[in-house]
Amino acid sequence: MTERRESEVGKLRPRAHSIHIDNRMRISVTGVLDVESFNEQEVMLITEAGPLNIAGSSMHLSKLNLEDGQICIEGELLALDYEPPETERRGLFGKVFR
Repeated sequence: MTERRESEVGKLRPRAHSIHIDNRMRISVTGVLDVESFNEQEVMLITEAGPLNIAGSSMHLSKLNLEDGQICIEGELLALDYEPPETERRGLFGKVFR
């Protein structure tokens, strides 16, 4: 019983989020919670620091491990963009109809 609780608590602890880029041709990201979408031009990730969009060309996954929260992408990197948290992106109706 104790082992199960410790493993559940370990899953609840936030993972460190970091980004490492090599020559604009390879990016390694940690603290990844989910991959929302992926194609050769855009990768949309959910990270510990919020949603992250990666734009580029000829991109492909070289490593994906969601248990450890790691992803490596190779291809030409053009831009990285964090989206504001969900609460800040609400429009007028989203604020009125909470």
